[in-house]
Amino acid sequence: MTLVRSPVPHLDANLAVALDALLSEQSVTRAAARLHTSPAAMSRTLARLRRVLQDPLLVRAGQAMVPTPRAEALRDEAAAVVRRLEDLLTPGDGVDLAALRRTFAVQASDLVGAALAPGLLALARREAPGVSLRVLAEEWEAGAALREGRIDLEVGVIDHADPETRVEELATLRMAAAVRSGHPLTDGALTPARLAAAEHVVVSRRGGPTGPLDAALAERGLQRRVAAVLPGHLAAMALAAAGDTVCLVPTALPGEPPSPLGDTARAMGLRLLEIPLPLPALTIGMAWHPRYSADGAHQWLRHAVRRVLRPRRED
Repeated sequence: MTLVRSPVPHLDANLAVALDALLSEQSVTRAAARLHTSPAAMSRTLARLRRVLQDPLLVRAGQAMVPTPRAEALRDEAAAVVRRLEDLLTPGDGVDLAALRRTFAVQASDLVGAALAPGLLALARREAPGVSLRVLAEEWEAGAALREGRIDLEVGVIDHADPETRVEELATLRMAAAVRSGHPLTDGALTPARLAAAEHVVVSRRGGPTGPLDAALAERGLQRRVAAVLPGHLAAMALAAAGDTVCLVPTALPGEPPSPLGDTARAMGLRLLEIPLPLPALTIGMAWHPRYSADGAHQWLRHAVRRVLRPRRED
């Protein structure tokens, strides 16, 4: 003989909450007040519960309503289900930074990584000592890497974000000419012609030798001499520090507090010269996948990045 199972009724969360209120209050009116609804709506909900559970649940006894044996058996379980739903749907209390154990993967250029890592690790030691950091080179297409969870955060020039990616701007910078102390360009006024005549090292991950500076020089009939193209700023700045090549690096706009990115060049003994040409500003930002937006640990990471990379004016 084949046994035919009865279909399992669909009981949504609202019905579970209503069942708990009705069995606790044993009154349609009081249950309606508890759930901020009308007695008529609660009566319809009770009728639906009776159909779903195939039991009258509450029956009239004089002026009051009393639970059936099935309702008595369900009362504690209904209350427990509602408590579990409340626990599930209540926002978290925030992350315990002292107990946090997590490794964050941040994708950034070598220059951004060099500017970010010291400050970020210093904040972690003070506030979240169980946090460690992996700074990854810009080798992945960031949208997919963020979406697939291979990286937690991308920091740098965000120009290829997916529609769902969250992006926050951190700083607007300008490009400056970085040269060693005693470089010929440090003697006298820097003109477009003198800048073009100098030997340059270009930073390009894809090996391209031209950029906005070349376009600005071309408008004046000038062309610079590119001696080398390197994939990262740190190598290019090391080359500039060792000889007479010029390397372009991002730094703070005039009147703004110093940027940690410019600080890295100065730490290598380089002087930053203002370029006498109108070049487009450079926006540094951070990008993350929205599944981490409400995550307390990730919120701390983003706040820490802001504190390290976002310039602040002195009071």
